[in-house]
Amino acid sequence: MEYKLEVVPIPVTDLDRAKEFYADRMGFVVDLDMMIAEDNRLIQLTPVGSGCSIHLNQKLDSPPAGTLRGLQLIVDDIEAARADLVGRDVEAGPVQHMEDGKWLDGKGGPWNSFVFFNDPDGNSWILQERPART
Repeated sequence: MEYKLEVVPIPVTDLDRAKEFYADRMGFVVDLDMMIAEDNRLIQLTPVGSGCSIHLNQKLDSPPAGTLRGLQLIVDDIEAARADLVGRDVEAGPVQHMEDGKWLDGKGGPWNSFVFFNDPDGNSWILQERPART
């Protein structure tokens, strides 16, 4: 039995601001932007290369905006990914790794290089570098 994660809801306060952040700054593809009821707009975006999308909607039951923590985007080159985000005006932290229970600047070993950033509402995201595939 396969289980595939398709959509993750992201709680936001301003749909237009969130769409601009995820589409224009993060480079996510806008899959749809539509009214599903008179006062209920649905925006779905997908990171390039991902099988999972995000869903922006203010009307569905979800945690308060800014409370989502630790969604991870996996990248092949953490330094290039960080430079791309910074070039798109995303306030991304430095490349870091965990060593002896402490965060240190710079790349670590396989699966141990990260960049942290937030969306405009304060939902937190993590970039993680995966080892080169052989």
